[in-house]
Amino acid sequence: MPGMNPDIEKERNTATFDPKEFTILWSGGEQLYKEKKILEKLLLDDPELEDPQPISYFSHKELYENSVRKACIVGEKIRKLRADGEDGVNTYNALLGGSLGSAILKEGNPLALHYVMFLPTIMGQGTIEQQVEWLSKAWDCEIIGTYAQTELGHGTFLRGLETRADYDAKTQEFVLNTPTLTAYKWWPGGLGHTANHAVVVAQLYTKGEFRGLAPFIVQLRHSDTHEPLAGIDIGDIGTKLGMKGVNNGYLGLKNVRIPLNNMLMKNQQVLPDGTYVAPKNNVLTYGTMMFVRCAIIRDTATALAKASTIATRYSAVRRQSPIDPNQREPQIMDHTTQQLKLFPQIAKAIVFKATGDSFWNLYNVLSGEIEQGNLERLPEMHANACCLKALCSADAAAGVETCRLSCGGHGYMDCSNFPTIYGTTTAICTYEGENTVMLLQTARYLVKVYGHALTGEQLVPTVAYINEALKLQDFVNFDGSLECIVKAFQFVAANKVRVAYEQVDQRRQQGHSTEMAASLSGVFLTSAAELHGRAFLAQSAYTELLAMCKQVSPALADVLMVVLELYLVDACLNRIGDFLRFINLTDEDVTKLEVRLQRCLERLRPNAVALVDSFDLHDRVLASALGAYDGNVYEHIFESAQKNPLNKEPVNASFHKYLKPFMKAHL
Repeated sequence: MPGMNPDIEKERNTATFDPKEFTILWSGGEQLYKEKKILEKLLLDDPELEDPQPISYFSHKELYENSVRKACIVGEKIRKLRADGEDGVNTYNALLGGSLGSAILKEGNPLALHYVMFLPTIMGQGTIEQQVEWLSKAWDCEIIGTYAQTELGHGTFLRGLETRADYDAKTQEFVLNTPTLTAYKWWPGGLGHTANHAVVVAQLYTKGEFRGLAPFIVQLRHSDTHEPLAGIDIGDIGTKLGMKGVNNGYLGLKNVRIPLNNMLMKNQQVLPDGTYVAPKNNVLTYGTMMFVRCAIIRDTATALAKASTIATRYSAVRRQSPIDPNQREPQIMDHTTQQLKLFPQIAKAIVFKATGDSFWNLYNVLSGEIEQGNLERLPEMHANACCLKALCSADAAAGVETCRLSCGGHGYMDCSNFPTIYGTTTAICTYEGENTVMLLQTARYLVKVYGHALTGEQLVPTVAYINEALKLQDFVNFDGSLECIVKAFQFVAANKVRVAYEQVDQRRQQGHSTEMAASLSGVFLTSAAELHGRAFLAQSAYTELLAMCKQVSPALADVLMVVLELYLVDACLNRIGDFLRFINLTDEDVTKLEVRLQRCLERLRPNAVALVDSFDLHDRVLASALGAYDGNVYEHIFESAQKNPLNKEPVNASFHKYLKPFMKAHL
């Protein structure tokens, strides 16, 4: 393999800022950066965590078995880190999220839900006594768990779940059943053949009455033999678009009995005689899902960082389509159209990461307030988590695909790693709440608070822009400044919420029920929720990136200001129809925005490679022939072709068995 590709080396030498400075900022500070490097060395230097051949050539069974093998090695390392007191949240994020974890388990970790859902659910919804009973076993992996909520017939619509848990006061047990095929649990990661326990979400019945949904800890398999227990029908659901190593499973239950104490009762209780004690707030039972949605926002930033790194490095090396026929073919990154594909994805990665970090901190503060019984901001947090989950995942999936397309035919190859990144990223649009349903949940909150604002009530900070918009007849003096673009987003969002509110109200006045009025107004509601999310992201980008600029060198601050301007101008132009509808923009105003967008691309061009280098993604994490740090794209592509098992023999057996008889048949 040759040394560094000269084109990519030139890009690094001509950058105007020090990538290491932004790497430390991106990592969360010097200490977290050092911890990241230690963790990388711990895992990436272990030869046991390498694959014997590219996993795209594995069968489904081989991939699962190899994934379990490596997941257990990672689990053992986590166990040791925990014993040494070095297992912070960032460790789990790295090992189970889309960064370091994907270097080891490209198609997902079959133990991931044990750490990401099973343990947090026990911590968030179990009593102190239940935590004492279950957590030590789960942390030590004496039991392996998953989270079984989604069913074959129902997903995001939780009230439609059919799995039943009937309380038998005589024996003080719950009897669990999946009464129909559509009631079978379907999709939980690790459920197929890995987990021996699950948190099962089911309809709760006591004294013959339906009480709502409740979580139950259910043992699925024998602790020694791993055989399914009586009444348990369990298996793997099969191959998927992505996340092929996660071992998603199905679960049927037939008269499975569990003790009373196996219902997690921090928020709601069933007493031995069957008396039901309702939760103070129904939203409390959704705490685990809100926790995961907060984490997802940061995962989308990682996906965009990976895709944009691969595509940007490739675009620095690939030369094609002369601009001047008398000159050498240019780097394709010199084409403005290529820059428009790549650079907004880099900007989104940075904005989503900053927003995700800020939102995660807000979630932790809110969790403390909830523990103290203060539920005031819970509806706001839930609405924003739903909205950001939907927008960030949709943008990330589209951004990954844009980056793949920017690499032409080579982006279609498995060795580019785009198929795996896309398969993993687009899944986020569906799991932990399908995106349209998430937007509708946000919209329900927005319509409610809009009604409050009409009565003069001052709203909480993230929707206070509605109060401001109600004071204005028109948005005047659009000067195109960054602050003005943010304010304009908020004004447009407020008006989209107004339109949705009026549509729902109009249908109510026509005699429709509140539920039917909302259903008939669904397009208006989702559109309002999306604009609310866009306004939230615009405000977050403005606040967080300006704060970053105050912490860094002038050289890096200049680059971050270009990133901020690119993000806001691009976001504005992408919703220009809504802006024109509610703000009196002229043709000249729009043209100025388009020219500014192109100018941002030009200004970011010299630092594009340095910016993606700053994401500090190890070559094993990228796992891409197109995106390796050394830039030797063609050598890596050819090397990957040599690993193809078909190329191990000059003549495949199919020639003699099929092709030759076919070709000679009429001679």
